[in-house]
Amino acid sequence: MSSANQINAALDYAIISAIAKCDRGKDFSRKSALSRDTIIRLLIGAEGGSLDKILHAAGIKVTASAVSQRRAQIDPAVFRAVFDNFISACADSELFRGYRLLAVDGTTISLPRNPTSASFVQHDGIPKGVNQLHVTPLYDILGRIFADVVIQPEPKKDEIGALIAMLQRSDFDQKTLIIADRGFESYNLIAHLLEKPNTDFLIRVKQSHSAMREVAKLPMMEVDCSIGFTITTTQTNEDKEKHYIHLQVPKKSKAGSKTRRGRWDFPSPYPMRFRICRFLLDNGEFETVATSLPSSFTLEDIKILYHLRWGIETGFRDLKYTLGLINLHGKSDAFAQQEIYASLIAFNFASRVCREVIVRQPKDGVYAYKVNFKMAVMLCKEFLRTPKADGEKLLREIARYAVPIRPNRQDERNLKVKGFAGFVYRVAA
Repeated sequence: MSSANQINAALDYAIISAIAKCDRGKDFSRKSALSRDTIIRLLIGAEGGSLDKILHAAGIKVTASAVSQRRAQIDPAVFRAVFDNFISACADSELFRGYRLLAVDGTTISLPRNPTSASFVQHDGIPKGVNQLHVTPLYDILGRIFADVVIQPEPKKDEIGALIAMLQRSDFDQKTLIIADRGFESYNLIAHLLEKPNTDFLIRVKQSHSAMREVAKLPMMEVDCSIGFTITTTQTNEDKEKHYIHLQVPKKSKAGSKTRRGRWDFPSPYPMRFRICRFLLDNGEFETVATSLPSSFTLEDIKILYHLRWGIETGFRDLKYTLGLINLHGKSDAFAQQEIYASLIAFNFASRVCREVIVRQPKDGVYAYKVNFKMAVMLCKEFLRTPKADGEKLLREIARYAVPIRPNRQDERNLKVKGFAGFVYRVAA
């Protein structure tokens, strides 16, 4: 059996196991061309365009309305179970000096406008309001797969809380480094990371007057030092004399509270110590990170590791544009969650298949070549839609569409607010 067929078999098992654990009830008791298995595979293998186009490509002779009715009978938790099962079924063991590198960040997925939905967000910047879900995943940088994810309505987004939830439900069986950008520099989160066995962190932090108090004291130059302090939630005379850092935790706040400010899940006082590394970027600006990595990782190592975090940004780009997550095929929050999980599964499937592809390098070429991920996704989805497809043929086809690797290419980021692209041929959900 080819490696691609083995990956496909792992996905089959993930789907079958998820369906077996869900409550069948009466919804799928009647025989139909649209079983749970068919719907799940349809969404994982779906490309852009209308539902009618997708059904035609899959060779399923039913109406788009029938698909929407069937989808409404499947809880997004079933798709979540498929995602988790597929993660467990395959080994992803790419390491950096013994560490698995997991980046964390957040992105938004736009939905059709619906003011009554939990995803509806409205403020002065968007007076008419939009519907969005906030996706916060853990991304395996070297394995190039999404390892975990939390999906929240945009009005209730909490990236720090999402990462804490993923830490609490994960048992890292090998050394793991969590890499995060600014916005995750929370005392509470750092305490969770320090307490988590087998886990280290590297978090970009603010370096202005609004930074952590001990960080703001450091001179604006390259530094690599250890800082220590004590967190307290009280303000006794002894606390003040010892210069403890006071966190103003609301009286009604409990451990694990959703309150974004002043959240603290540990005893008080709580001593804390970690490294602060500040290095100079090529553009002449300084960058500051907090980390628990040992001193065997030099300042240059830290710089390389933080640069690797950019992998999650390219992952988001591929998830939205290569996988087509910017164009959903349903209007409800539940349908959007189904498609988010389906896209994450398809992304992981394509990434795992790409790792098995042998790309022949030209003997006298200027550039090395790599897999064209966009073409690989298209071919993998076609493979998933085709009964008894040949895995070896899939690997050969992907290898044909190699692209050159052009190092050190940079382009200024052009950030624009993007709304939902509506289409009249979509079925209401």
